[in-house]
Amino acid sequence: MNTELFIAKRIYGGKGEGKISKPMTNIAIIGIVLGLSVMILTIAIVTGYKKEIKAKITGFGSHIIITNYDSNNSLQTIPISKEQDFYPSITEIDGIEHIQIFATKVGIIKTEDNFEGVMLKGIGKDFDWSFIDKNIVEGEKFALIDTVKSNFTLISKKIALSLSLKVGDKITCYFIQQPPRMRRFTISGIFEIEIEEFSKLILVDIGHIQKLNDWEENQISGFEIFIDNYDKLDYLSEKVEELTEFNFDKKSSLLKTSTVKQLYPQSLYWIELFDTNTIVILILMVIVAGFNMISGLFIIILERINMIGILKALGTENWSIRKLFLYHASFLIGKGLFWGNFAGISLCLLQKYFGLVTLDPSTYYISVVPINFSIIHILLINLGTLIITVSMLILPTIIITKISPAKAIRFE
Repeated sequence: MNTELFIAKRIYGGKGEGKISKPMTNIAIIGIVLGLSVMILTIAIVTGYKKEIKAKITGFGSHIIITNYDSNNSLQTIPISKEQDFYPSITEIDGIEHIQIFATKVGIIKTEDNFEGVMLKGIGKDFDWSFIDKNIVEGEKFALIDTVKSNFTLISKKIALSLSLKVGDKITCYFIQQPPRMRRFTISGIFEIEIEEFSKLILVDIGHIQKLNDWEENQISGFEIFIDNYDKLDYLSEKVEELTEFNFDKKSSLLKTSTVKQLYPQSLYWIELFDTNTIVILILMVIVAGFNMISGLFIIILERINMIGILKALGTENWSIRKLFLYHASFLIGKGLFWGNFAGISLCLLQKYFGLVTLDPSTYYISVVPINFSIIHILLINLGTLIITVSMLILPTIIITKISPAKAIRFE
């Protein structure tokens, strides 16, 4: 029989609960509940925010792009041939989900009252609409066929508001080149994107870009590649480079591979800074919970000086008595973890499904506080909190070794 565990259960069950220790232990438990709730919310919100921003950036810009080496990230791209050995077979590489062609061109949309500079992105039949579909707020996407160029376009909500445009309106887009050219499009839909880099983007049939640039039908600005896991980005970009880096296409153009990290470093670096803030919050919450438990344990030990003296007089070793109080503290921590999980998970679910807390999209790029609910994260937080707080309690139990049995029994 585990005597220490048996006595700890009796104490935890309230047998002889002290008048001072009870409120102190309740305060310690509340500290754990609040600390764990904050940690669960912090992890869920930070990982959710990072996931949401990365999804928006890659959804509109892809994970990896292949372009002409001489383009140098300029707005006016130099074409490459669509006829590549890796297109579309590159999707056979494990982790690469999709590859699609694109072409870009800078233009100006002019209305009777205003004008706006825009970036036209030409897309083909292989375009993956899944992400755009989720962000269309008005109208619908347009169909693409090989034989006839579509005159429909999707524009961002920011452009629509700036120029007072709506679905069904016809817009005229002008292009500064020699000779100057213009195209008329009909708005089929409006999508919403809060990230500044994509707020001036409009989607059109790639055939218009090719015609405006006097390109052949098989000439494009490049390829966009999407992967199944952002964490594999560096590995998969190396795989793509093995196929494309410093290789010439069939038109003798040197190909270059770029990742989303290289194309949008400011936005991605900014959200990576959240990791440091998260670590600081987790450490502070665990330390606060640990010190609350240390204070509570000291009170429990002092209220049971007589019991400690009797146990020592009966020949109980110091470590056995220390284990007794560690067991008792573990029960209290477990209770705090239970209610902390209940509170933290409940708040996460409420936010996830009802979006109670909103944000200013112009500042935070999203309109609702996102939640990434992960069982693994919750288990790790609970395990880490339990191990660290119990470990912190080993030190204060040393006071038990200093207690004299004779004096403890007479202690009032």
